[in-house]
Amino acid sequence: MGKKIINNKKTKDDFTQEAYMGIRRMFFLNEIIPGQKVSYGDLAKRLKMSTTPVIQALKRLEYQGLVRHESNRGYYTENISLKEIIEIYEFRELIEISLLPKAIERIDNKGLKTLKKALDNHLDAVRDIYLKERLLKDMEFHLILATLSGCTIQINTLKSLFDLLYLKYRGNVLFVTPMDTVDSEHIKLYEYIADSNLSGATGILKKHISNVKKHAIISIEKINKEKTIKSI
Repeated sequence: MGKKIINNKKTKDDFTQEAYMGIRRMFFLNEIIPGQKVSYGDLAKRLKMSTTPVIQALKRLEYQGLVRHESNRGYYTENISLKEIIEIYEFRELIEISLLPKAIERIDNKGLKTLKKALDNHLDAVRDIYLKERLLKDMEFHLILATLSGCTIQINTLKSLFDLLYLKYRGNVLFVTPMDTVDSEHIKLYEYIADSNLSGATGILKKHISNVKKHAIISIEKINKEKTIKSI
């Protein structure tokens, strides 16, 4: 028998995905910040690839609301928006609360162990100045809980909201809620789910998202005030 030939040559889609993931990392690590001009030529050099997949990746990010294209001027990252972040958290609450009944109904021992592991990972996450690891572990905890519902459309929508939050808004904007408060709310939420207590889980999840939203709003208002003062 002849040997099977494996084609490892990358396709255009492979390069676009590689560029997309590379630019996403730059957003998450604050190497690209809200309101700046984005040079696809510079990005191509940093990613060590041609400009074509970088431009395609920027088009995907434009669709997600992370960048905008201005004719004859190029790409710019979108500025932070108080209105947008309020809408994101309100939509998050609607989706996550709506998924709780099915998640609690469907959860088994395996699902409960997976959720507990995600909780422990969040509690153990390194608490550095940018809180990057905690951001990821917080997202993981909420998405695993949502995934337990089995509702694909809502889960994918929630993933898109987290993308917009965690790529566009910095960790020191989103995680200004006292860490002990966030930790205790996550623990209570897990305990209510483990006890199949839908009423308790709904109440603490609403409180948790409301608290995080409130502190994020305060943080953005402070940033906007400081920008106004500097511009005077």
